[in-house]
Amino acid sequence: MHAMQYELTLPADYDTGIIRERVARIGHLLDDWDGLGTKSYLLRERGRFGSPVNQYAPFYLWNTVEGMNTFLWGGAFQRLSDDFGRPVVRQWTGLAYEEGGAVGGSARFAVRRREPVPDGVELADVTARATGETERLAGADGAVLAAAAVDTSRWELVHFSLWEHDTPKADGDVFQVLHLSAPGRDRLPRGRQW
Repeated sequence: MHAMQYELTLPADYDTGIIRERVARIGHLLDDWDGLGTKSYLLRERGRFGSPVNQYAPFYLWNTVEGMNTFLWGGAFQRLSDDFGRPVVRQWTGLAYEEGGAVGGSARFAVRRREPVPDGVELADVTARATGETERLAGADGAVLAAAAVDTSRWELVHFSLWEHDTPKADGDVFQVLHLSAPGRDRLPRGRQW
């Protein structure tokens, strides 16, 4: 599993209805993308759910590098770059993935928390804690799924979870889910990824 995200931080007075309309118009295009586990079309709106910014920030869980590369290099990502400018694309290597108890529910909210891996710690302990946190999040009421991944170029963990309600049991940045494409969700490997 590979995680990926880019963020488009928009002006404070930006009409986020433009993003909502865009996702309503094109979100379905990845509903059958080969190699994609899930794409969560995420939006933060300034002043809502604790957000200080307007931001469009899709989050991906990929089953294959080929699927991710086809998205990035095959034209789909180019359309976004043409419309908004080419954003930095963050990538993390998967550590853990779990389905939540609300797996059949509609994902309405997402929480993403990034945290540094401190110097001088045992990496096995860090990954064990990340795996445990993924299990805890997936077991919470209203959880649709939970994942953890690491960027070893920055030594940064990311915890990501989807929720069917607006009171997630997770700390981090809260996003509204505008659409969920999940063509390969059933093929995302469960549990720890090593």
